[in-house]
Amino acid sequence: MSAPRRDDLLGELFRNPLDPGYAAAAARRGDSPPPKYGRWLTAVAMLAIGFLLAVAYHQVVAAAPSTTKARDDLVADVRSRQRTSDDLQRRAADLRAQVDQARDEALADGDSATRLRNLAAGTGTAKVTGDGVSVRLVDAPPQVDPVTGKTQDENLGLVLDRDLQDVANGLWQEGAEAVAVNGQRLTATSTIRAAGGVILVDFKPVTSPYEVTAIGPPDINDRFNGSSTAKRFKRYVEEYRMQFSVRKRTNLTLAAAAEPPLKYARTPSPTPSGGPTR
Repeated sequence: MSAPRRDDLLGELFRNPLDPGYAAAAARRGDSPPPKYGRWLTAVAMLAIGFLLAVAYHQVVAAAPSTTKARDDLVADVRSRQRTSDDLQRRAADLRAQVDQARDEALADGDSATRLRNLAAGTGTAKVTGDGVSVRLVDAPPQVDPVTGKTQDENLGLVLDRDLQDVANGLWQEGAEAVAVNGQRLTATSTIRAAGGVILVDFKPVTSPYEVTAIGPPDINDRFNGSSTAKRFKRYVEEYRMQFSVRKRTNLTLAAAAEPPLKYARTPSPTPSGGPTR
């Protein structure tokens, strides 16, 4: 007997998709094909789902332009305000320089002017120039799970606010005369803290890479590099892949910090004595 042709097999498969043995067993059990209304319900359900998906897609597409425009407007507003803030800071620096020059000219005694400049440099309210050191810290790259290939949520190599505090305090301890974080000059009232995942230096945000610069004695680079603070951060490099480096710098210029708000004490008004009266 010759083998059946392939096209005959395919035709038989489409004509009788149900196996004969299974069909016979179903007939013996009394099974019957599903009623026709079940097919209609399936078709109606699929049409309803398709309609809902089409409506949802239309709403998302229709709302996209307005959402994008709102975001662009916010970004433009932030950039405009940032430019205004930068212009005001430059103007304040120019006015401060004019005030300092007029003050030095008004002082007849040269020693008094020098003393005032030294005090301003020590308090951070005057620009200073000199040799020193630069400490650079960079967040570790996000860790990837070797099995799933997904980025892990927790990154132990991120630079924290207390890390910048430790570096700044370590530089002060090694004899620094002026310290700045990403250009923000530190004073006796400066704060370094975190808010919403962002590090703020005197309420101004700073981002990675972080650079803590300091002006101090000629050996401040070697002294800080051998300190316990630097050794701890070198361990962070090995364990958490955080980047940390110390480099000697010459002719550093640290800008002046903003003028602190002045506070005045007032003598309280006299109050009547609480003695007995007749």
